[in-house]
Amino acid sequence: HMSILRSRRAFLETCGFTAATMAGTALLSPAWAQASLSSAPDLIVINAKVTTMDTAMPSAQAFAVKGDRFVAVGSTTDIKSLAGPRTRVYDAKGMFITPGFVDTHNHGRGEGLLYGVLAGNPYVVEYVTIQSIIDKLKARAAKTPPGTWVQATFYDDTKIKDNRQLTRLDLDKASTEHPIMVNLRGGHAAVFNSKAFEMAGITKNTPDVYGGTYEKDSRGELSGRATDNASRALSKIGKHETFSPAEQERRGVAGFEFISKKFAEYGITSVCYDAGRDEDSLPQMQLARARGNLHTRINYESTETLVDGMIKNGIRTGFGYEWLRFGGAREHTQDGGLSSRTMSMTRPFIGVTPPYKGNLTEPQEVNNAWCERVHRAGIRLNNHCNGEPAIERSLIAYERALKLFPVKDARPKFTHCSLPSASQMRRIKAIGGEPSEFSTYLYYNSDKFKYYGADLAEHMMPYKDMLNMGINVTTGSDFYPGPFDPRMAIQGMVTRKGFNGETWGPSQKITVDQAIKASTINGAYHTFEEGIKGSITPGKLADFVVFAEDMHTIDPEKIKDVKLVQTVVGGVVRYQA
Repeated sequence: HMSILRSRRAFLETCGFTAATMAGTALLSPAWAQASLSSAPDLIVINAKVTTMDTAMPSAQAFAVKGDRFVAVGSTTDIKSLAGPRTRVYDAKGMFITPGFVDTHNHGRGEGLLYGVLAGNPYVVEYVTIQSIIDKLKARAAKTPPGTWVQATFYDDTKIKDNRQLTRLDLDKASTEHPIMVNLRGGHAAVFNSKAFEMAGITKNTPDVYGGTYEKDSRGELSGRATDNASRALSKIGKHETFSPAEQERRGVAGFEFISKKFAEYGITSVCYDAGRDEDSLPQMQLARARGNLHTRINYESTETLVDGMIKNGIRTGFGYEWLRFGGAREHTQDGGLSSRTMSMTRPFIGVTPPYKGNLTEPQEVNNAWCERVHRAGIRLNNHCNGEPAIERSLIAYERALKLFPVKDARPKFTHCSLPSASQMRRIKAIGGEPSEFSTYLYYNSDKFKYYGADLAEHMMPYKDMLNMGINVTTGSDFYPGPFDPRMAIQGMVTRKGFNGETWGPSQKITVDQAIKASTINGAYHTFEEGIKGSITPGKLADFVVFAEDMHTIDPEKIKDVKLVQTVVGGVVRYQA
């Protein structure tokens, strides 16, 4: 048996925390907790409503920070007594403070936000017109050599003022000389123009591929929409825009600096970054960090090429430091997407003709082999599996790998795990599985649930069921697919009511504290870092967020609008309203 990451004690010792310090973190009087203090703290925060997410002291009025760590937590009176002549005092005046938020599944590269064509709003619910998308594509095509791809992202097909789908013929109005691809916000499907199909040699008579479809309109012609493996195959033809190595680096670093500031603006202090196929993202993050412009801690989920390199060089999950650490592999895709309605289903989607049960994208034996190879190398397993059939394939592969090579605390990841059966959840619990559930979808994508039906929606993103089973459920925005605002996520988890007033799955409502827990300390456990972050506890990293109002006491349907006043990462203010 092996443990993928060192124990909290071993980790703290390497950080210079003595046995006495660690004993101090566990010594709790009714009033306060204190780690050993050799000198006065750099910062004290007083007169706050602090939700600590530390079971030993769930709430407090104040805390102290020295360097990048919390050193004491307790009452305002006790904490004020620690201040020295140079200690900064932050009077919260009754404001609400939580640990920093952890987004356990995110593709937020930033470069696309700065330089790409955005067909929709990345951050909030906004309806757009089809003409606005055509106009943006036409403008980009005018600056792009013929035959080179023109692409757009953030197209949400249920937030269109025209109340219809974008089609191949719409995109032909933007250009007939460029292949055009408009990615659905949720991934797993895209809309292409006629030129793209022509260059790929695909006609209305071309058969679907394994794990993907070329959709037809009511006349039997290509609608323009292609899903999963069919969409990926199409996007590989033709020329894509290229840049010099220096320009590519500049754009990439600027993108990470931009998105890192955005994360801080929304209270996110740690992110599991799914690298997808971005081979150059790791050095770009390091450059952003070296320039002092990385404001969010990164748990890096590696590309397939980098996983090969990790295996070859003996790099395991957990290698790195507090700002940039190797997590597991990037999501290994087993089915389609929830919002694009291509995920694997046990019954057809509602209102879709011909009848369609989504896509399974990889044979079981291929997944089995991948899981065994990665798991044996000490790299955390990570399958993308939305629907019950894909979750089943993932469980079979994970259980097989763990049986062949037992690991005491592997914490295999189930990215999305949107619609598991009760028996599947029991098996996830049995192997210590780690679901990263969609966070903001409950609010932002409430207009998608009608395609699933109320009976399935009752068990979709089953936060309550998972918590009741003792599963360490966490929140992943999946950005780009979902907005990453933790307030929007918490409101959806607490109310199960969407932006359109529809409520789906009310039996899965959870409390504000449960929602914060899933978004903070559970997220830290998810990355094997519960010993160093995720709660306001002496000895842990000083990552916290200040809100103007207490989410426990306001109208739950106004949580998303609570003002975020300040985000602090490692004792340093990274965002100030």
